[in-house]
Amino acid sequence: MNEETAIGSALQETLAAHFKWFHSHPELGHHERETTARIRNILMDAGVKILDTGLKTGLVARVGGGEMVVALRCDIDALPIAEATGLDYASKNGCMHACGHDFHLTSMLGAAMLLKQRESRLMGAVKLIFQPAEETVNGAISVLASGVLDDVAEIYGLHTAPDMPVSMIGVSPGAVYAAVGSFTIRIHGKGGHAAHPHECRDPIVALSQIIGAAQTIVSRQTSPFDSAVLSFTHVESGNTWNIIPEEAFAEGTIRAFGTDRFNAIMERLARVCKGVEETSGIQIDFQCELNAPAVNNDAELVEFVKRTAQELGFKTVPSSQTMGGEDFAFYLERIRGVFWNIGVASPEPAHNPRFVANPAALDTASALLASIAEKSLKRLRSIE
Repeated sequence: MNEETAIGSALQETLAAHFKWFHSHPELGHHERETTARIRNILMDAGVKILDTGLKTGLVARVGGGEMVVALRCDIDALPIAEATGLDYASKNGCMHACGHDFHLTSMLGAAMLLKQRESRLMGAVKLIFQPAEETVNGAISVLASGVLDDVAEIYGLHTAPDMPVSMIGVSPGAVYAAVGSFTIRIHGKGGHAAHPHECRDPIVALSQIIGAAQTIVSRQTSPFDSAVLSFTHVESGNTWNIIPEEAFAEGTIRAFGTDRFNAIMERLARVCKGVEETSGIQIDFQCELNAPAVNNDAELVEFVKRTAQELGFKTVPSSQTMGGEDFAFYLERIRGVFWNIGVASPEPAHNPRFVANPAALDTASALLASIAEKSLKRLRSIE
């Protein structure tokens, strides 16, 4: 391996140790105080500058200088999942890095160290985003609101791929993560004795009609060429066997590869609720919001990432589309960029209590992040 490909066994061992610490000390979104403090200390020990952003948790660092700026992004928060991996460095605090954020942030630390070593030859500045609260889908908004990325020309991020072999790189143009939203339905009926339903306005029947009709929105009102999901995930009503309740509640999610498609499904579900309201005489309140748009990779920059990975000797494959959401999408609405995957060969999928990201892929992720940033600045400088 050459300098661009290998990060060196000593650095790999250091990163593996950092990874295990972060894995065993997970923190939820907007509460990543210990995580942020440790990231800050590691970067400062490496001589990397920490920028003043005003973020309560998470941070943004910079390597290099000049007017040309690119950014690398990772996320740092964990999930409220009790770990069941059996690892000797497993979390014991009831939370878990079950989506690879510990891997992401450790890879970024490795990239920061490599870029610091190459700082004299960088043709601009690299901003390294250690973003809080990705799982709550609002951490990216707080970073953007700080203004720290206003001068960034391109942005790149990575995510673990549990089902891909260790260190394989997945990258594709267009929508790779879905637009994601959530909805709630509150039904206000008239309760009474279950023996006298004619004196009531049964919210359970109304909700069942909504759920049944909603199943045709994707299967019969959406093109089979447009992948989409509409799922009810929480239903609640009543508390005993002989009383028709006053109210019913349901919530769920809509996902589609594009905001326009998301909006079309949302509007159809709203019409279903309105129709049941009119026919049943029951008040129905429907609320829906888009939590994050689709992650749309820039086609030209996808080829750049693929070429950079291949030049380093890494195998590349198309990344799989997923109905999962990612707030990296908010960066891509304002800045050209690419969100790519790296294989970690986990025995279970993300958000599973037995998810395991193989730290053997840290060297690949760090090397590719650093090279993408360096080569991006060089390419941008050449086309000025």
